[in-house]
Amino acid sequence: MTASGDHPAAESASASARAHDATPSSSTANDATSKNAPKSNKTSAVQDPAAAEDSVETHKSAPATADAPANDEVANTTSSPVSDAPQQQQQASRASEDEETHEAPLLAPTTTYEQASPSSSSSSQLKSGPYNNGSHNDGHEGQQNGHHSHHGNIEAAGHDDASDSDEFSLTEGYETRSTGSTSATSSIYAHTYEHGRRYQSYKNSRYPIPNDDAELSREDMKHAMLLELLDGQLVLAPLEKNPQNILDIGTGTGIWAIDAGDRWPMARVRGMDISPVQPLWVPPNVDFLVDDCEQEWLMREEVDYAHFRFMATVLKNLPVVLGHAYDALKPGGWIEFQELNCEVFCDDDTMSADDPVKFLYDLTQQAFAKFNMNITIPKILRQYLTDAGFVNIQCVVKKVPIGVWAKDKTLRLVGMYQKMAILEIMQALAGRPFDALGLDQVQKEIIMMEARKGLDNPKVHRYFNYYFWFAQKPQ
Repeated sequence: MTASGDHPAAESASASARAHDATPSSSTANDATSKNAPKSNKTSAVQDPAAAEDSVETHKSAPATADAPANDEVANTTSSPVSDAPQQQQQASRASEDEETHEAPLLAPTTTYEQASPSSSSSSQLKSGPYNNGSHNDGHEGQQNGHHSHHGNIEAAGHDDASDSDEFSLTEGYETRSTGSTSATSSIYAHTYEHGRRYQSYKNSRYPIPNDDAELSREDMKHAMLLELLDGQLVLAPLEKNPQNILDIGTGTGIWAIDAGDRWPMARVRGMDISPVQPLWVPPNVDFLVDDCEQEWLMREEVDYAHFRFMATVLKNLPVVLGHAYDALKPGGWIEFQELNCEVFCDDDTMSADDPVKFLYDLTQQAFAKFNMNITIPKILRQYLTDAGFVNIQCVVKKVPIGVWAKDKTLRLVGMYQKMAILEIMQALAGRPFDALGLDQVQKEIIMMEARKGLDNPKVHRYFNYYFWFAQKPQ
């Protein structure tokens, strides 16, 4: 599942008057998908895990008031006192943010790096079809092979700071359009409609999440979120400087493939998806094909890098797909999964056992099991990669806060994206997934209402674990 919207706008307005009235100025945000992607020329943190660990602190800032929200950018506009002269406006300096450090010990980083040990090559064979997690007792993959995924806590900001409406503009300059210009076409546009949402119907698919404009916008927002989380990196695998053939499986809107085409203009980038929802105008080195990745692939030993994002949780037969990817990769080629593990965690006991957001995702896990999908499979991908024949298996685990409760500003922005992604997928979860559980409309509305209320409480420090797996086909 790609559980993980429109987006809150950062509003600012102030007025000052001398002898005459002044007109207050305001600014509103556009679409979440226009968030500027960070620079991409940074060295992958994977090369030196110990040097790349994140750290966060706790702070409190001055409480917000009705007239001056905390962390808001305020622009003052002053009118000229001379009646015959045209009005002149002068930009006042931005209001400084008062911060008071909350005394709390620094905790461990929020990123965990794993590398396969020599003993990791021995593995139990996993059957195709429904995924069996029974052999994993603690719910964290890192306990295997002597690796422990103990992630450091995310430091929380003061509750007065935990507001997602006064600090970030999700759309500030984020450009989703590519610099390239060539067209792609497809004649497969069959859809069905349920619960007021559009679903793709290619090969009579029963994929439980819609593929309408609202969902596509949410997917693009998640792309912006991961660029923030990964400091602008599109991949973590140690690719050659100039890869020649890149394959994006489950490309969705094609936004990652388009960015990859711009990043590596000499490479051929192909995006594969079961839904033909990609844009018509893309870079000249990017093209898309409509196909089911669980069926046979035509590619054989021609791909340098195979990219999966938010895909492992919705594949019904992961071992088969890994076999196709293995055959398509060149010897020495890399495969990468960037996945959300859909389990809600908390490190500081601020989340109760009956937390409504946790309950929502517990139900979602049960619902997706009805579709033969496992939304907690990211934590155990090592075994699947090993059984498929891949080597040099590595994993990076990052904690992503749900909401804006973290001290670190980047994590607050990422947390707000994550919160909005959850809010925007709730209606989709109340469609096919909750229908599969036999819930009626009243039950669905109560579950969603309680979850929304829970998401608005910054005193509860929930987070997801994101898993970034990459592995290599033997030379």
